Amino acid sequence: MASVTEENYLKALFILVSERGMATISDLSSLLKVSLPTANSMIKNLKKQDLVNYEKYKPLSLTEKGKREAALVLRKHRLTEMFLVTQMGFGWEVVHEIAEQIEHIDSSIFFERMDELMGHPTIDPHGSPIPDKDGRIAEEVYEQLSSCKVGDKVRLIALAHSAADFLKYLNNRDLQLGVEMKVISVEPFDGSMVVSYSNHSSETLTHPVCERLRVELLEH
Repeated sequence: MASVTEENYLKALFILVSERGMATISDLSSLLKVSLPTANSMIKNLKKQDLVNYEKYKPLSLTEKGKREAALVLRKHRLTEMFLVTQMGFGWEVVHEIAEQIEHIDSSIFFERMDELMGHPTIDPHGSPIPDKDGRIAEEVYEQLSSCKVGDKVRLIALAHSAADFLKYLNNRDLQLGVEMKVISVEPFDGSMVVSYSNHSSETLTHPVCERLRVELLEH
């Protein structure tokens, strides 16, 4: 069984590769807020356990064994976040830190029961897919709001980032998963967008925000 620290490294590497297509020891060091020598030492340890592919000066990757281990940690994390929101009434902006602690509980029956109580959800509160109990994870298919055109009607289905300050920003604008929006205008200079949704007839969103919002196109 992997230690808490090893699980954190595997999960971080899994997320980095999923988001960027590659990862380096420097990336891990920055994300986990540890020194380069510390990160390097851990990667060598994970390589010995056949969890990570590592060659000097080359990008890191997870072995098949490593991918499964990382996906199962991610499963526990995302199930916990969903449980905290749907069953306990927590806001989506506070569940990450709690899930960071619960994800390391070594009890498959605990998380299986959690999954059953919620009716086997496939996504977490932020729209990210929940891996199944075998570590398989569905491919994410969506568009960035920033790629949409004037007149497009879309539904918000996921977030690229779920930092607490970003989630609070969305809360303040009544933006949550499932909200349907229409693109009113796009500013050519900076890519900011004016959108309408719910009771908001004209809400301006910056380009960085639009890049973080994952949407599905609706029929006109």
